[in-house]
Amino acid sequence: MSKTQDYIDQHIDRFLTELFELLRIPSVSTDSDKKGEVEKAAHFLINQLEDLELDTVKKFETPGNPIVYAEYCPHDDKPTVLIYGHYDVQPSDPDELWNTPPFEPTVREGNIYARGSSDDKGQSYTHIKAVESFRKTGTELPVNVKFILEGEEEIGSPNLIPFIEEHKDMLACDMVLISDTAMFAEDQPSITYGLRGLAYMEVEVVGPNRDLHSGVYGGAVENPVNVLCEMIAKLKDEDGVIQIPKFYDKVKSLTKADRDAYKQLPFDEKAYKESLDIDAVHGEKGYSTLERASARPTLDVNGIWGGYTKEGAKTVLPSKANAKISMRLVPDQDPKEIAQLFTEYFQSLAPDTVKVKVSEHHGGHPSVTDLDFYGLKAGAQAFEDIYHEEVLFSREGGSIPIVSDFKRVLGVESILMGFGLTSDAIHSPNEKFALKDFHRGIKTSARFLEILPEFADK
Repeated sequence: MSKTQDYIDQHIDRFLTELFELLRIPSVSTDSDKKGEVEKAAHFLINQLEDLELDTVKKFETPGNPIVYAEYCPHDDKPTVLIYGHYDVQPSDPDELWNTPPFEPTVREGNIYARGSSDDKGQSYTHIKAVESFRKTGTELPVNVKFILEGEEEIGSPNLIPFIEEHKDMLACDMVLISDTAMFAEDQPSITYGLRGLAYMEVEVVGPNRDLHSGVYGGAVENPVNVLCEMIAKLKDEDGVIQIPKFYDKVKSLTKADRDAYKQLPFDEKAYKESLDIDAVHGEKGYSTLERASARPTLDVNGIWGGYTKEGAKTVLPSKANAKISMRLVPDQDPKEIAQLFTEYFQSLAPDTVKVKVSEHHGGHPSVTDLDFYGLKAGAQAFEDIYHEEVLFSREGGSIPIVSDFKRVLGVESILMGFGLTSDAIHSPNEKFALKDFHRGIKTSARFLEILPEFADK
């Protein structure tokens, strides 16, 4: 065992204690009242990085939350890895559905339960500890490393892209390393080589100028909630096909090779349904569950509200109704173009009894990494060396918009080396991250940094 791997084993309890300290910080970027907590999380990471005696550790202020940057670049002839992560988290609500307090890390049945444990504090922290294993043992770090850690990923990273464009030279690298995805299954390491894009919309349907008594006005005045439901129902047909004109124009058909590759993945649909407590899956006709969940575009209502929703009854005819709707996109679909197509179609569905407003929130381009990229091959070998299982390569249904921006601005591929599981309940109550994968994640990251130069020379 190498000095770095031995160091990780010897200090894993301290690493866990430090992670718990980070997880206790409610750095919820969607809540302006938590801005101070987001700043606190940034300073925690700055302190951690400063302890590693790197060349540079710096906090960059933005119009929103700060960006933490660090670098250690002792080599002129070795690859440079830019490590990306985010220290902001989703809101914890509904808090009553958590079995333990969301910001008090709790270990149960081999898992860390806390908001941010998997997405993304726990995963991104593995790389800081991996670099520590070199710096604290006097072992030469075989590559150059840079860190960019942001506090706005959960609100669409509005200030990160301008930052990358402004500091392109500072961020120059050979690849980006990201751990914000999931392995294919427990003890089955996998590398995500494709991500869907995103177009996120909000709609508002307005009827009368105030809420009305449904007994006095019902039947004579249009109900915006009813209209909204009818309009949403027209966005997809009974086969799950999205009805927006030109939506599929740039969607490439899955090749036979693509579909054969999906069939090779060890997917248990029965276990999938049992884990979700559902009797049947649903989606676009003609595609498997895995294909629907990662290689085909989607449209989903993420939230809908209007009228009286509190306890008891109130016979009200609402003045307005709202919904948030997201579309996951596949390669060649442009989020701005899709947002415009959605807007035009949704407005065309509205009767003249209501007014409709459509707003675009945030989006991101889909991305696919070249499977022949040497960094990807090094990542696969690192996984196999630590997990002792052959790595699977898969596409994921989620979106990390910044991946396509790294490629556009910096011209480099991203390696999505996730240590979580799809069952980690990210964005949901009782989010978790396996203790063993926190430990193995650090070791895998360290191994990746160790062997990367060998693959660069091939």
